[in-house]
Amino acid sequence: MLFLDEHDVHRLYPVDAAIDLMAEAMRRYSAGQVSQPLRTILRPPTETGLLGTMPCHVAGDGHAGFGLKAMVLKPENPARGLDLHIGVVMVFDPDTGRPLAVMDAGAITATRTAAVSAVATDVLAPPDAGDLAVLGSGVQGRSHLRALAVVRKLRRVRVWSRTRAHAEDYRTWAEGLGIDVEVAPDVRSALAGADLVCTTTAAREPIVEADWVAPGAHLNVVGGSFADARELSSETVAGAAVFVDSRESAAAESGDLRAPLAEGLIGPEHVRAELGEVLLGRHPGRGGPDETTLYKSLGLAVQDTMSGFYVARAALEETS
Repeated sequence: MLFLDEHDVHRLYPVDAAIDLMAEAMRRYSAGQVSQPLRTILRPPTETGLLGTMPCHVAGDGHAGFGLKAMVLKPENPARGLDLHIGVVMVFDPDTGRPLAVMDAGAITATRTAAVSAVATDVLAPPDAGDLAVLGSGVQGRSHLRALAVVRKLRRVRVWSRTRAHAEDYRTWAEGLGIDVEVAPDVRSALAGADLVCTTTAAREPIVEADWVAPGAHLNVVGGSFADARELSSETVAGAAVFVDSRESAAAESGDLRAPLAEGLIGPEHVRAELGEVLLGRHPGRGGPDETTLYKSLGLAVQDTMSGFYVARAALEETS
C-alpha cells in the first residue's frame, strides 16, 4: 500500500491534468455512473471541530472503483500554521478490494476543487473574461488562481482577505508565478468590474451583495459548504443563473441556496443544471452575454476518488 504526502500529491497531480480529469468526473456523476451518499458529518458536542466522511464508487474505464475521503476540520488550525482541513483519501484495488493507496486529502481537495471551478469557468464564463477577483487568500484562493490561469487569459487579478497581511502574502506568492495581483481594501472594491469571481472564504454570513457584481460576470462560489454558512446575499443568488456540482448536495448542504429558498426569493427550479449536464450537452449553459452565472461548489466524493486513483497510478508508474 502506498502512503503519499502532500508533496507527492502536488508533484503527481498537475493542475492541467486535474482539470481534464474533473471534467470527466462531473460527466460521470451526471450520467449516473457514480454511487455516493451525502457526506456524513460528525460534530461532537465537546469538540470545536468535525469529522466528515465521503465514500464513493465510480463506474467506467480508468480511475474507477471504490474510494473514501475522511477529513477533520479544526477551526484553530490556520492560526497554528496548519490547513483547516486535515485528512486522507483512500482508494482500493478495483479487482481485490485491497487498499491501494492512502494520500494527503488536503492536497487532493485543494487541487480538485479549483480544477472543477476551472471547468465551470471554461464552459460558463464569457470567452473573453479575464478580470479576476479572489475573495480569500488561503489554500483555495491560491489553487483557484493557478487553475483559472489555465482556462482564461487573466488581464487583472485582485485579492481581498479579512486580514490584509494575508492578502499581501498572497500578492508576493503570486509574483512567484509571474502574476501581478492587486490587494483590494474591501470586497466591493475587489468586485468592481470583475467578470470572474472566486469566493473561497470561511464566511458564515454573506459578504457579497448583488449590486457589487458586474452584469455578465461568472462566480465560482466555493466557501459556505455547510447548510448554515453562506458567502452571498440572497439577492445575489436570486439574480444569477445557478449551476451546481450536484442537485442533491446543493439542496441539502448549501446555505447559499437554502437561505433564499427559505425566504421565498427562489424556488427549486432556480438551479439550471448540474455542471456535468452542461458538459454532456444536456443543457446549453450561459443564456447570454449579460447573464450572471454562478457555479456553487459543494465538493463531491467522486472528485476525490477519481483524483486518488490518478495519483496512485502515477505513483505506481513512477516506481515501476
